[in-house]
Amino acid sequence: MPVPSRFFLLRSALTLCVCTAARADDFAATYEDKILPILEDHCFSCHGEGEDKGKVSFDTFGSTEELMKQTSLWDHALRNIRAGLMPPAKKRKPSTEDLATLEEWIKRGPLKLDPENPDPGRVTLRRLNRVEYRNTIKDLTGYDFRTDEEFPADDTGYGFDNIGDVLSTSPLLLEKYMQAAETIIAKGMPMENRVTPQRNLPAGLFRGQGEGRTGDWEYRLSLYDPADLTAEVKIEKSGTYRVVLNATARGSFSYDPGRANAIWSVEGRKLLDQELKWSPAQKMESSIEVKWEAGSYPLHLTLQPLVDKSQQPPDLGDGPPSVNLHLNGITLIGPMEEEHKVHPPNYERFFTRDQAPEDAAEREQYASELIRRFATRAYRRPVDEITVQKLTGFAKQSMDAPGGTFEKGLGRAIAAILASPRFLFRMESTVPESDPAAHPLLDEYSLASRLSYFLWSTTPDDTLYQLAGKGELRKNLAAQIERMLKDERSDEFVENFAGQWLQTRDVEGASIDARVVLARDAGTERENTERFQKFRQLNTEIDEAEKAGNTSKVAALRDELGELRKKFRGQRRVEFSGSLRTAMRREAEMYFRHLLREDRSVLELIETDSTFLNGELAAHYGIPGVEGGDMRMVKLPEDSPRGGIITMGSVLAVTSNPTRTSPVKRGLFILDNVLGTPPPPAPPNIPSLEASEKTADGRELTLREALAMHREKPLCSSCHNRMDPLGLALENFNAMGLWRDQERGQPLASPAGQLITGEMFKDVRELKHLLVTARREDYYRCLTEKLLTYAIGRGPQPCDITTVDAIVEKMEQSGGKFSTLITGIIESAPFQKRQRPST
Repeated sequence: MPVPSRFFLLRSALTLCVCTAARADDFAATYEDKILPILEDHCFSCHGEGEDKGKVSFDTFGSTEELMKQTSLWDHALRNIRAGLMPPAKKRKPSTEDLATLEEWIKRGPLKLDPENPDPGRVTLRRLNRVEYRNTIKDLTGYDFRTDEEFPADDTGYGFDNIGDVLSTSPLLLEKYMQAAETIIAKGMPMENRVTPQRNLPAGLFRGQGEGRTGDWEYRLSLYDPADLTAEVKIEKSGTYRVVLNATARGSFSYDPGRANAIWSVEGRKLLDQELKWSPAQKMESSIEVKWEAGSYPLHLTLQPLVDKSQQPPDLGDGPPSVNLHLNGITLIGPMEEEHKVHPPNYERFFTRDQAPEDAAEREQYASELIRRFATRAYRRPVDEITVQKLTGFAKQSMDAPGGTFEKGLGRAIAAILASPRFLFRMESTVPESDPAAHPLLDEYSLASRLSYFLWSTTPDDTLYQLAGKGELRKNLAAQIERMLKDERSDEFVENFAGQWLQTRDVEGASIDARVVLARDAGTERENTERFQKFRQLNTEIDEAEKAGNTSKVAALRDELGELRKKFRGQRRVEFSGSLRTAMRREAEMYFRHLLREDRSVLELIETDSTFLNGELAAHYGIPGVEGGDMRMVKLPEDSPRGGIITMGSVLAVTSNPTRTSPVKRGLFILDNVLGTPPPPAPPNIPSLEASEKTADGRELTLREALAMHREKPLCSSCHNRMDPLGLALENFNAMGLWRDQERGQPLASPAGQLITGEMFKDVRELKHLLVTARREDYYRCLTEKLLTYAIGRGPQPCDITTVDAIVEKMEQSGGKFSTLITGIIESAPFQKRQRPST
């Protein structure tokens, strides 16, 4: 377990004496007596006495009181002091005691932080984002509404898509919410009390001769090959049944000559003898009613090709064109007799009785009960009587209208609930406080909602709701956190927090040109470019010669084109395939989930000797002995540079450019997501790095050489001196995350570097070790701020410093356990309270 630093302990001890100054309300005097001498000794050479580097000067304000009002200035100063950025590494550092004194004075003086009554900060009313809406609808109605297809993408703030300030609600989105409510009720809610039973039986039931299954629900049978498939359908209840075949012929090209006879039989009776050929979607129409007793009955499907396989069109590079019969199983409807009818699927989610009462008053009372039940879950708290009455009246109007039914009326009321702001927005209430100066606690329903959307990205379940109703959720927080993290719904937390923090959700859509990346590594970019230009030139000349009728020239040009093609055939072919990208994303998610569920240290996210791999990803990483498609935990070789998030393929790919690595992006990723010290945005009109990649004699520079030239510009040096050493330590990994030893045919320079705070490292392994030792507190603070931002849906504010410090101190004591971090966030004032209105 890491031991708390001397600075950490000293800072805690100094809190008492600074609190004395707080009670005396004499921070200005403390500034003159203790703080100003520290600033004069260590800061005024750059930020005083006529110097204003970074446009900061401490001695240009009219008074000490005016200086203390500069909240943004002192917040920035505190962050730089803690991160070791100020004073710079080449300057003389203040003593540990002076640093602790300065830090505590900034927090209690200019920032006015009160550890006894921490300010929870301002939170904007949040609507459900796309993920939360989809999960909530599925939990409430059982219907999976595809928000990614129906709603526009959510804006992001501070790296996350659940930030209240950016989750705007346009008129177009409001209209889509109205349409969505109608769709969800139409497709997800039963509109009949009784229906004939229906089962979809998969294609996997069939066995016999054929190309085989592409999944449990599909056989893909070529019309060029014979097939003979049989299955048995088991009947448990005697009655009348309808058997429907689900099969469709589809083809790649309209000129495909493939044809076959398809014969379909049920219980030995031939029902269909149909010739199949190319079609965008030619269905085999077959439906039959049969009277069956309990038992098993045979099904039979055969294909008899009518065209020899030798006539199949040639392979054009992605496999030969094909025309296939897609068998998707059968639909079995029945027994169709009235006495066998059942409630439709999903009935119990909406209804509590076998059927609606006949008496009008009882029907209205039953509707009111169901509306109250649904609205309470949808609004995430008990619903008031007036709202229930209005919704019941709305339902009754639809029930009494021509063609209306009880189910249709209830559906109209529920659609109104799903379009209500009380559903779409996470409204919160607080507990009345006896002390008007205190920040009020959230009531337990609001706490349950925050907890479930934090860890599950969905509405509270019955357990949370019942505890909130009894007022016992806060008493049982520890047990509920443990239960929720063990539940599979916490996978949403992994995907949505880790996936955005580490940007791994983006790897499957990252634009990476594998051919160009490898050519750059090998130093054949120019040669490949010239070849492709020659390809285009020859094809153009062939077209012109054909138009002119010059057959001899066409033949000569085609010969030249053939010779050029031969040169390409021997080149290594690497595809940054979809399955590889998926494995990379899953590696990050599964490793994060493993540490979370096992309650291991967050330090293992940075430095570890294990990761999750399958055969394809292991081969990509050059790790032997891993076979198959299943992802599993693998111990890495002792000399492996892998292990930890910053050397995972997903992170390396999303921090690269389409055709090359980006030390700047990779360095920025570490500064922003690990150390919590992102540089300011780049100034405008800065030339691109590509503009620096060629010398006067035309020689192509490596990225390290180009960046060195870039840093020579005074406007660029301050930020690049922080980012570049971190990014260059990862230069042995190309844009696809492959290990490489050269760039543009030249050996890569040493990955050794130096942090802006002075620590030296010789390779990426030493860098990772530095991040979890010398800069451990920076990492704890950064991760805590990121998680707090995600949990409460707003960006960091100066009032959060007290909360973050308390959590970081506990993490130091526990060795960085995940449970300490999660529990610390949930028990914190920003998570548990609302800012009082007068603040």
